[in-house]
Amino acid sequence: MSYLEYNTKSMPRGLAKVLYLNWPLVALLIAVAFYGFLMLYSIAGGNLQPWAEPQARRFAFGVAIMFAVGFVPLWFWRSIAGVAYVISILLLLGVEFFGTMGMGAQRWLVIGPFRLQPSELAKITTILALAAYFDWLDLKKVSHPVWVIGAAAIALIPALLVLRQPDLGTALLLALGGGVVIFAAGVHWGYFAALISAGVAGVVTVMSSRGTEWQILKDYQFRRIDSFLDPSLDPLGAGYHINQSMIALGSGGWSGRGFMEGTQARLNFLPEKHTDFIFTTLAEEFGFIGASSLLVLYLLILGVCMLTALRTTNRFAGLLVMGVIGNFFLYFAVNMAMVMGLAPVVGVPLPLVSYGGSAMVVLMFGFGLVQSAHIHRARLPS
Repeated sequence: MSYLEYNTKSMPRGLAKVLYLNWPLVALLIAVAFYGFLMLYSIAGGNLQPWAEPQARRFAFGVAIMFAVGFVPLWFWRSIAGVAYVISILLLLGVEFFGTMGMGAQRWLVIGPFRLQPSELAKITTILALAAYFDWLDLKKVSHPVWVIGAAAIALIPALLVLRQPDLGTALLLALGGGVVIFAAGVHWGYFAALISAGVAGVVTVMSSRGTEWQILKDYQFRRIDSFLDPSLDPLGAGYHINQSMIALGSGGWSGRGFMEGTQARLNFLPEKHTDFIFTTLAEEFGFIGASSLLVLYLLILGVCMLTALRTTNRFAGLLVMGVIGNFFLYFAVNMAMVMGLAPVVGVPLPLVSYGGSAMVVLMFGFGLVQSAHIHRARLPS
């Protein structure tokens, strides 16, 4: 019995759960969110409105959700995994018929006073469903083709619905996030090797078709690929976003121009400066040191959550935590790669830093599940 377990035996159950919270994770999340408040304040020219103050309120709400979710026993989340997944699929179907437009895509549902983005909710419910699926499945059947197809279907159905909106970035995160859980469950690596090989072959085939009678993509789509590979080909069109982003990243240098001294964001050269491209604003004002410190905080969050996954003896909990941290990693990795020109611009926010509501609340819900796995691994009474 650990020291903490010994000293919490006689405590009220609620107080014991508070002490069992993963407080280093809480501190790291607050530190990352502070970066977001600081940059949103700077982008607004030294004002809390229109971004920093609402973001702070959303984060406070997200922290409350994380605590509430963390105090709920794991058996509850496993029992509702299937229902939650079905509800998220129905909401995605609802977007098809009743969704509202935003940023060139039909992504949101307006329910009374609330504006919900079901694709963000689907990221968590898909992880829940896959974790419950593999927890239910006999270990000897994990790599059987029939059961692998079932797991792939769970991951791909919401991804394909999101792709129709169209929202390529979120669809990609959904599919890859599901893939993390499938891999962590122990599915044979050969399936992943075959999938990667098929993807490479598909890319080669598409590029080889250019200029032939059987050309697969339209000419304008190939031009977009050209602009991604060389943004200077269309500096005022398809390459504008990434060109301005690269200017901001480069001008920051080692230590940056200084707080509220970034010219690319303040003079409105940088598009989506408060959402998808906020990392470039950070790099311009605080330089390589500031950008690297944020990356270190992200890696520490991954490490703290990984310890929870490794320490738990519950298969569902371990897969759930791996799915949440895989999703979190994909968020910041894709965003950073995107703004540095290493990946196409697909509209993925920087977690806990970019301005936004649905993404932050759902992400904090996910960390609440990590807290639940951490708290209840100590076998506290439910």
